Amino acid sequence: NSVTKNGSVAIAYDSRIKSDVFARDAAAILAANGIKVYIYKELMPTPMLSFAVRHLKCDAGIVVTASHNPSKYNGYKAYGNDGCQLGLEAADYVLSIMNSVDIFDGVRRVDFDTALAEGKIEYIGEDVIDAYLAAVEDRRVNRDIDMSKLNVVYTPLHGTGNVPVRRVLSELGYDVTVVDEQVEKNGDFPTVVSPNPENAEALSMGIKLCEEIGADLILGTDPDCDRVGIAVNTKDGMKLFTGNQVGALLVDYVIKMNRAQLNEKSTVIKTIVTSELGAIIAKKNGLNVIETLTGFKFIGDKMNTFEREGNGEFVIGYEESYGYLVGTHARDKDAVVASMLICEMACYYKNQGKTLVDVMEEIYKTYGYFLDKLDSYTLKGIDGVERIRAIMKEMRAKGKDLLPGIAKVNDYTVGIDDLPKADVLKFVFEDSSWIAIRPSGTEPKIKVYYSVKGENKDDAQKVLEARQGVINSIINA
Repeated sequence: NSVTKNGSVAIAYDSRIKSDVFARDAAAILAANGIKVYIYKELMPTPMLSFAVRHLKCDAGIVVTASHNPSKYNGYKAYGNDGCQLGLEAADYVLSIMNSVDIFDGVRRVDFDTALAEGKIEYIGEDVIDAYLAAVEDRRVNRDIDMSKLNVVYTPLHGTGNVPVRRVLSELGYDVTVVDEQVEKNGDFPTVVSPNPENAEALSMGIKLCEEIGADLILGTDPDCDRVGIAVNTKDGMKLFTGNQVGALLVDYVIKMNRAQLNEKSTVIKTIVTSELGAIIAKKNGLNVIETLTGFKFIGDKMNTFEREGNGEFVIGYEESYGYLVGTHARDKDAVVASMLICEMACYYKNQGKTLVDVMEEIYKTYGYFLDKLDSYTLKGIDGVERIRAIMKEMRAKGKDLLPGIAKVNDYTVGIDDLPKADVLKFVFEDSSWIAIRPSGTEPKIKVYYSVKGENKDDAQKVLEARQGVINSIINA
């Protein structure tokens, strides 16, 4: 499929400081080496790069972004010809080549504008953007709802979601009010401490606007628009949702609306640190559930296996960190399609006189109450790295003795099922509650995930606090 004998690469970038410069530099170097480049003319969401790689039949893809991290960061995501972020083996192979060359010696680059004029670099056209948005809109699971009944507040948090999310929602007839102060593309993210929709603070301006105008809910997407956070307006005020809660709602809704299309191959994919609630809903409705390591590239890899081997049909994939995908148009989490389906779901239930909070309570009554929490501990410097290693070693040594009621300990360093080896420990309790502990792959942190099942919220909260107390005492010793 390669356009040149050296192949072709698609490139996208977000609103972060110098993202556009880094993207153009990458294009200029690739072009100088005889590689055809397709680059978006302006900033675009990460899922639109995943789509473009597949749509344009490219050999690889690049997104310049640091996702939801604070403004001082930027980064570089590499994709294969399947539109999925490089897996562990591919990444190691690329890294081995990078380490074998001098980064300053013999670098070839051309002038970007010259390469553009010569056709070595080509802007990705509106036709590709339109094809992506059509693919997203095609993922609707209920087309008979009057969308104008729902009032939505949306914030792109100074990032790439502004145009595609608003365009999809407006084309489908939703009443959308945008947070004006957060529309500007700005890598300093001046109105938030961190542009992470997992943090309540990032949505605070949207929540205030939602209350002022009496909107039904607020959606906030991160700078590269692959994650989305929500808060819902209720008679008791605004209620924030976790990624696990939204994931469970989407699993329940998509199954409910798509029942006629589901079969014995229909599968939900989640990560090992994502709550069991969505998995329980899926299994009770006869779907298969597959677990992967943390990171959407592992979910994308399973999707590719389904496509290649025909041994499964992808229904929805999600992770607790606010990333969701419905549909096979991309191989990465997609906040554009997720925003659309969250609105559709909220509108469907509004027509029944319910908010998403009401529906969440119904799900808890049916499947059990789940309380999920993520605690991150920052341990900086060389000492921090050593401390993180020591903590993981101590947790491994404790095993089932860490807490009463632990039925098994999954140590992913030895490889479990067909998953790649990873430095993750998961303590699974007899009632399907669990605690997972892993060092962060991108920051000097150790992360502890809790999924607690209880009779009700108060019961679950007590269990959670007791377990947090034990883990805190070990980490802060």
